[in-house]
Amino acid sequence: MKFQRTSLILIFLALAFGGVVYYYEFGQPQREEATLDSTPIFNFAEADITSFTVKTSDQPTLTFERQVGVTPAVWQMRTPETTQADDGAVAFLLNLLATGRSDRILSVAPNRKAEFGLDQPSATVEIKLANQETHQFVLGKPNFNRSFLYALADPPVNTNQDLAVLLVPIDAQNAVDRPLAEWKKEKPKPTPNASPSLAPSGNVNPNVNPNVNPNVNPNANPSVRPSVSAPPSPSVSASPSPSAAPQSSASPAASTPSSPRSQ
Repeated sequence: MKFQRTSLILIFLALAFGGVVYYYEFGQPQREEATLDSTPIFNFAEADITSFTVKTSDQPTLTFERQVGVTPAVWQMRTPETTQADDGAVAFLLNLLATGRSDRILSVAPNRKAEFGLDQPSATVEIKLANQETHQFVLGKPNFNRSFLYALADPPVNTNQDLAVLLVPIDAQNAVDRPLAEWKKEKPKPTPNASPSLAPSGNVNPNVNPNVNPNVNPNANPSVRPSVSAPPSPSVSASPSPSAAPQSSASPAASTPSSPRSQ
């Protein structure tokens, strides 16, 4: 009986916790939600943008200007460096601003700005159009399942006015949160010049070491020195070997004994 009571208490706590999560993530926003589903973030065309500024917390402020009278559009970075901007990085952000849509719009009291990460935004984009209009796009934190970002388009100047919080695609974070090097157009690396030939003129092979004897076999064992033939010595008559018997012209036969007649 005690075991069943403990189980019922745990189930009740789990349901209560799930209800609280649902209330904060779905219930309250849905009651505050306006009937504006999938609405454009802004109502201007990409070609109307003449300059924009990107402010983030982890890098210096970036400022870009469009070159006047150049087709297709060419963008220049003005700060923190003066260089040509990367076409892909700029086009990705401007296309999002001009054609992006909000999944939902939530009417939120200004004192709840911190709940959506809009009190200290992750990025702020300021846009200037050809007709001198200015717009502001503020990005907050992701929603509970990181499928959307909370954002503001042209937040009200009056801080006491309710906020129209947008749910914009998560790609908006990738459009502004990129290293400085990715905002700059890559420049081709100069090809190094070939070093001049140091070979002497003539028929001399530059690959042959002049200090190496050309008659030495390069494949020979380096520990074996080539034999050097000594100059011939003058001829000297050698003395006869003492052990050799002198050759006589006499007959090797023994002397004949005297005849008895002569005795």
